Amino acid sequence: MQSIFQGEEVNGRGIPRAAFIEDVSAFLESHGGADAARAVFAQCQEQLSKYQYMLEAKRQQLAQLQQRLPDLQSSQRICSVLADSQENGDDAGSDADPSLELNFQLNDTLYTRASVPPNTTHVGLWLGADVMLEYPLAEALVLLEGKVADCKEGAAAAASDVEWLRENVTTLEVNCARLYNWDVAQTTVRPAV
Repeated sequence: MQSIFQGEEVNGRGIPRAAFIEDVSAFLESHGGADAARAVFAQCQEQLSKYQYMLEAKRQQLAQLQQRLPDLQSSQRICSVLADSQENGDDAGSDADPSLELNFQLNDTLYTRASVPPNTTHVGLWLGADVMLEYPLAEALVLLEGKVADCKEGAAAAASDVEWLRENVTTLEVNCARLYNWDVAQTTVRPAV
């Protein structure tokens, strides 16, 4: 069921635009008259809380994607370095140390050094939920490129939704304030009985 505060316009992910109340008196007349002002105000506050909830959920989603992107890009860079060292492994002279020295993160504050042989053809990728799978380097690069692209696309969509919801929250806050002020003005105009 559509709320009386939802407009016809929706964004790309189906979130409707909150309708702005131009004329409070006319709006209330079309939705039950002056006696329904408090009920309409309650509906406005309910709609506002829904939009605020959606806004907070989208902000959390955006933060998670922004946190995940550097890890994916780092994994992609390492796989690229390994693929390059594998391609250039035969070019090294016999005097050169063929192993590749890398620093990698074990924990938020703990890094370690690893010596990777030049003939490395497979890498282990963390897929989440304590699951690691071994992939050939080429497949790992393709997978990581897709994940980075998906993460960037998701972050852009979430940022767009955050902006859309922020605008609609402001519209609903203004609507609630205008309804409240109209009700206060009507209460002071009515003679006390």
